[in-house]
Amino acid sequence: MIVLGIESSCDETAAAVVCDGQQIRASVVASQVAVHGPYGGVVPELASRKHIEAIVPVVSRAVAQAGITAKQIDGVAVTQGPGLVGSLLVGFSFAKGFAYGHGIPWIGVDHLEGHINSVFLEPAPPPFPFVALLVSGGHTSIYHVTSHLGYQLMGQTRDDAVGEAYDKVAKMLGLGYPGGLIIDRLAAQGDPGKVIFTRPFLDKARFDFSFSGIKSAVGRHIQTHPPIRHADQANIAAAFQAAVVEVLAFKIIHAAREKGCRHLAVVGGVAANRGLREAVAQDAAKAQISVHFPSPALCGDNAAMVAAVGYHRLKAGERSGMDDDVYSRVKSRPVD
Repeated sequence: MIVLGIESSCDETAAAVVCDGQQIRASVVASQVAVHGPYGGVVPELASRKHIEAIVPVVSRAVAQAGITAKQIDGVAVTQGPGLVGSLLVGFSFAKGFAYGHGIPWIGVDHLEGHINSVFLEPAPPPFPFVALLVSGGHTSIYHVTSHLGYQLMGQTRDDAVGEAYDKVAKMLGLGYPGGLIIDRLAAQGDPGKVIFTRPFLDKARFDFSFSGIKSAVGRHIQTHPPIRHADQANIAAAFQAAVVEVLAFKIIHAAREKGCRHLAVVGGVAANRGLREAVAQDAAKAQISVHFPSPALCGDNAAMVAAVGYHRLKAGERSGMDDDVYSRVKSRPVD
């Protein structure tokens, strides 16, 4: 089955063509980083307008790169939520029209489900069941995954998502946007032992997170110890990242042990972070647990992961209707 995937939940307009939920024939992403960079974050109104400009060219490029015609597409999968409503509506409305015009089925899928399934677009995906740490600009959660469409939420952030914390710390340091990549690169140049931030574990026996405290702690340190040199910025970045990744790595290993899983996955935009990958891989090796990461291109928002989920939902007979709408917040889905 050839599925066209469409993603427009935030500030990337993406389209992909995926066969049987695994083989990526084409994946095109139009980023808006240059548009939102001067504002230090995503401006929803600008994001919506840019999606409108990009959606037709991006889909056309994906279909052309796949070497097929629109008539060869068997179904359409599109992000329904969560995300920015104005942005979601652009991709969702386009998908409705495309499917209706070509007389093919379509399905709205959950953005977070897409991230979880991104590891199945890689050559050696984890077997079921496994635990997944989803870390992005808007979400930080741990799931017990029992099938392509079945998962249980084990814990999530009570305040800021980890990606949001990275962006805010980068802004405090005057480093620009997006903060995750900048902090990760800068942290590699610093000494995490020069500044010590308290690890925000909350309850070590549970799987929830909180990152507002460490964000505030970094802000107070910057106020009382203004970074004068590049080395000062690098040390603060290294200390912040060391604290964050220690908590993330601890929680996901603990979750895998709790569920008796020998495999875990780290997905979402922050999964591309060098420091996080190294920490989780190191701790997983000590615990004799296999860890799976998507390639960096599949960590950020993309339409291939949307198409992968769509394949399994369409194959299961699920369909969306013309009256269906987008949603901004996380929706609960049943577990298999």
